[in-house]
Order: sequence, then C-alpha cells, then structure tokens
Amino acid sequence: MSARKIAYEILMDIEVNNNYSNISLNSHLSKAKVDNRDKGLITELVYGVIEKKRYIDYIINKVSKIKVRKMENSVKIAIRLGVYQIVFLDRIADYAAINESVDIIKKIDKRASGFVNAILRNVLRKKDDICKINDNTTENIAIKYSYEKWIVDRLIGEHGLARAKSILESLSERPKLYLRINRSKMDGFDDIDEFAEFIIDQLEKEGIKAKRSEFLEEAIQADNFKNIEANKLFKMGYISVQDISSMLVSKALNPKGNSKVLDLCAAPGGKTTHIAELMNNTGLVLSQDIYDHKIKMIKWYANRLGLNNIKVEKADALSLCEEYKGKFDYVLSDVPCSGMGIVRRKPEIKYKTEEEVNKLPDIQLSILRNAAEYVKEGGVLVYSTCTIFKEENMGIIYRFLSENQDFSLDSIENLNLDSSTLDSGYINIYPDEFEMDGFFICRLKKN
Repeated sequence: MSARKIAYEILMDIEVNNNYSNISLNSHLSKAKVDNRDKGLITELVYGVIEKKRYIDYIINKVSKIKVRKMENSVKIAIRLGVYQIVFLDRIADYAAINESVDIIKKIDKRASGFVNAILRNVLRKKDDICKINDNTTENIAIKYSYEKWIVDRLIGEHGLARAKSILESLSERPKLYLRINRSKMDGFDDIDEFAEFIIDQLEKEGIKAKRSEFLEEAIQADNFKNIEANKLFKMGYISVQDISSMLVSKALNPKGNSKVLDLCAAPGGKTTHIAELMNNTGLVLSQDIYDHKIKMIKWYANRLGLNNIKVEKADALSLCEEYKGKFDYVLSDVPCSGMGIVRRKPEIKYKTEEEVNKLPDIQLSILRNAAEYVKEGGVLVYSTCTIFKEENMGIIYRFLSENQDFSLDSIENLNLDSSTLDSGYINIYPDEFEMDGFFICRLKKN
C-alpha cells in the first residue's frame, strides 16, 4: 500500500471516527510495512492536512460548485490530500499528487474520480490566485491559520491583534523534539553532564544530531531521530521523549528525595516518571488516572525506566479520597484542558467548539480543590495546564485562592527562564516567546 493511501485511511479514521491524530497515526504505522522515508511522508501528510484543514477547504470552495461541507467524506479527504501536496509540498510533483488522489478515490467510488481530478487540476491551474488571503478580518485570520473563529477572537481579546498573530504563527511551526535524561540511570558516571555527553555521543554515532538544552540540564534536543522506540538508549531506559515545557512542571514541583508525591491525571506518565527521577528513585510517587489503558501505559513507562518508587492506581480526580487527605508533601494537579499550547502536536485541537472548552474551568477548579485536600501543612501544590487561555490558568488560581486562605503563591526558584512572574509563583509559557509548547505552571504552598 502506498504512503498516500495509508495517509488517506488515517485521515478517514480521524474524520469519520473522531479518532485522535496521534493515536490513529501510531496505530496505522505500527501495522504498515513501509520504510522510514514513507513513514515520514505519511506523518507529514496526516498532520499537514489536519493542521491546514480550514485553509484547504477555503481553497477547494474557491473552485468547486459543490462546497466541502456537502461532499462525501471519501471525496473530501481525497481532495484535501491532493490540495495539501499541491499547495504546501514543493518536493512532491503536482501530477503525482493529483494522480494518486484520483487513483485512491477511483477504487472507492469510481464515479467521483472525474470530479476529484477536475477539482485538483483547477486548484493547480489557479493556485497563485486562489491561495491568497488577506488577514484583515478575524474570519480571514482564522482561515489563514486554520482555527475556529472563536479561538482567534479569544486570543485577540487576551493579547491584542499583533501578539495573537505572533502566537498563531509560532503554533504553525514544526515542534522540536526533546529527550529527557533518566538521572536514575547515572551509575558509572560522575555527574549528569558526563551522562549527557555519553548519550549525545551515542546518538550522533547513529546520525542523530543532538545538543543540550539551555533550559534544563536533563534535556537534549534531537534532530532526525526516527524509530525512537527501537533505539537502544530508549529501550535501556536512558531517555524519554518529553517537551521542555512539560519537564518544567516537575522541576517547578521540585520534590525532595524520600518524600510522598501525588500526581493526579497522570497519563501518559511523563511528569510522574520525571518526578520519580528527580527523587533519585526514592520515596513514593502515587500516580493516578481514571482509564485502565492509561494505567497500563504509566506502568509500562515506569518499568522501562527502572523506577520502583512509583505506585499506579485507578482513580477519578473529581472524586475526593478521604483516606489521602493531608498525606502528601507534594501534589501535582496537571488538569484536563483545551490544549491550546500543544496545537503543533495535536492539530485537531484547532477545531474544538467554544462550548466544549467553556465547560473546562469548572472541572479544573473541582480537581484543584480536591488536590489541595491531599497536601500536608507546609506542603506544595502545583497546578499546570498545556493551554494558553487565561481563564484556564490564572483565572482558576484566582478563584481557588479566593476560597482557600490556607494556600498562597510560592516562588518558583529553579526554572532557567527569563520571566518576571516566577517570583510570584507562576509562569505563562507562550510558544512565540520561549520556542516551546504553551504551558501554564503555578506553585502554591499550604500555610
């Protein structure tokens, strides 16, 4: 099966079944018998089409009498796939993009093949004219960057027009890949610097360009890293894949060794395992999630890294556990959120409804209230999200502090970021400012 046909099937799965892009992509690639080059193309096509979907549909509607919303899913996906290659991928010949899309739809609905062919050739012929769009209105900005209009409206309301465009532009860039060094595997090395140099040397021997991050001593930026799960360093538990922003959450928690930590909503386990590593595999990290398959994921993660100070259990963060009240030195509340800071990794987030996102703050506050109950006197509570919307971030903290006088903002002292708010106990990480995923981190102390 060709790379484009596999990409088509993944896009159909996402469109018809509302499956998450990363889950569908990983599932199909694990079964596909294709080389790394084709895997790269499939990934590019899937994420590219989703990321540019509104803009692509705008282009299609310029040349088609039948609007995209009225097309059959099979036809719509075949055309989107072709348009993305024609407009955005210079390295792919236009005729190849058109012919492949036509061949794909011909095997599914032969009658529609002529229509698909005509639309794609029309796009190719008029490309220079129909792709132009002036970002002089909110609607046009939303089309250009492929977002629901309400998202652009909210960003402009919170940051102003120029800054909103800057954020949207940064969220259109390809994310960098970061690796986290497992400091609990440092036996035989003098310090983390020597361990990091060893890992970088091993990666470069495999043709992977790697360098230390300026923000975290345990973070390495890696380029051209394929088949990570098959890599020997990964299998040995020396490295994990995690973005800098996500690593900073555990660093802000800054747990001491031999302490008791509770991580609510912990899947897939990146923060749980980072916390366990920061504690040098001592103490207890109780890692919770509500879904069985995610519990298995966290256990697998911890086992691969050789971390035995992690206990994983199924629990609902919205239900208060009386047994755990006042029992933990540190509690991490990394709550479900709109995900607007990680759009580059999960582009379908661009198309969430306003109603869906507006339900989140009450859920987030409820989880934070429960999390606070588990903190010992003098203990630390960290609240974090991977969104940049203010209502889900400091908006929640203001609401929480107004009803919890025994908590106060606590200075974050160990993050190597240039931010004036760290001393005040929180940081908004915007992708256009720090070149990493958008996150919010707040450290609170129980008085």
